[in-house]
Amino acid sequence: MRTRTIAALAGMITMLFCANGCTASTEKTETKAKYIFLFIGDGMGNSQVAVTEAYMSWKEGRLGGAQLSFTQFPVFGTATSYSANSNITDSSAAGTAIAAGVKTNNGYLGVDPEGNPVKSMSYDLKEDGYSIGIISSVPINHATPGSFYGHNKDRGGYYAITQEIPASGFEFFASAGILHYFGPDGNSESSADLLEQQGYDVCFGKADFEQSRQTNDKIVLCQEYNKDTEPVNYDSTGNKPEGEITLAEMVQYGIDFLGTEEPFFIMCEGGEIDWACHSNKTLPMINATIAFSDAVAVAYEFYKQHPDETLIVVTADHATGGVALGARSRYHSGFAELDKSWAENNNSNNLDPISNRELNEKALIGWTTGGHTGEPVPVYAVGVGSEKFSGRIDNTDIKGKILGE
Repeated sequence: MRTRTIAALAGMITMLFCANGCTASTEKTETKAKYIFLFIGDGMGNSQVAVTEAYMSWKEGRLGGAQLSFTQFPVFGTATSYSANSNITDSSAAGTAIAAGVKTNNGYLGVDPEGNPVKSMSYDLKEDGYSIGIISSVPINHATPGSFYGHNKDRGGYYAITQEIPASGFEFFASAGILHYFGPDGNSESSADLLEQQGYDVCFGKADFEQSRQTNDKIVLCQEYNKDTEPVNYDSTGNKPEGEITLAEMVQYGIDFLGTEEPFFIMCEGGEIDWACHSNKTLPMINATIAFSDAVAVAYEFYKQHPDETLIVVTADHATGGVALGARSRYHSGFAELDKSWAENNNSNNLDPISNRELNEKALIGWTTGGHTGEPVPVYAVGVGSEKFSGRIDNTDIKGKILGE
């Protein structure tokens, strides 16, 4: 009898323990998606999305209703974006928070406020057998993409950040080009030469990539027009040279290159949204947001083929410019003015600041700053584990949720 009583008591204790502790244990062993996409619209707050969708609706001849690819995702949340030393973050601090789950100071990249290196989710996933792709519409050593592989107390240390690409061992990089292509001191040895000496093939343009992918397992893809030159930084005109590889094409190239046999992680940044917002250029911002949406749509098509193995998360590092749909107490928009100016300037918004401000006033689009703003940013998700991204979170939570922790 005594033995049975002790056994019963032990059973009750086990049940009580499980009631209180088994949930945590289950969470720790939760599996993550086999294919993971993280999209970051640099500077893309809720207002940028609202202005873009209003413009899209106007182009379709209706009042509202048009949607970007990611606003149709079933899960929506917001993420606070402050940095370790400011209510208003910059891209490197926000990129580090998203990538590594650690707040840091503005201007710091891949390090904590004391300057100690922190670990990006891309390294965690690499250790777990994932192939890694890092993609951006702007230079590959800019703040946001750099946060996923680099470590530097100065986000502007582009040459040093580029040299961390080989150390990462990541398989696929794609971007506009490489800042400090020849080094900050005019070093005659280019960044491309340094990368190739350490096992990466640096491709320029589509044809070069198609040839390289047949024989190389580590590639850095750049725009053809940036071969042997420094890419233009913070270009907000919206001009697209002939032969431009679109952000959507880069994502497709990444998927094709990494393949589906092994798990993969792709981070893709739409960096030109931020550039246009810094200059308060409305139509280039809209077009950059649509191009970003087109890139997400490529991942969504992949998701539809692998719905039980794929996670797509779309967010922003911060908002830029304080754009508003509405100005001068007028309750409508003037998108026709934007289109007219675009056509008159040969599909460019290469206007001086005064002319650009006058155009925004005519279009009834308000802007409050040429810098960043501090509001929470949107988070959209679909696929495996996407429910964890609903509601209010902090940008440092994103890493753990993606990793299934």
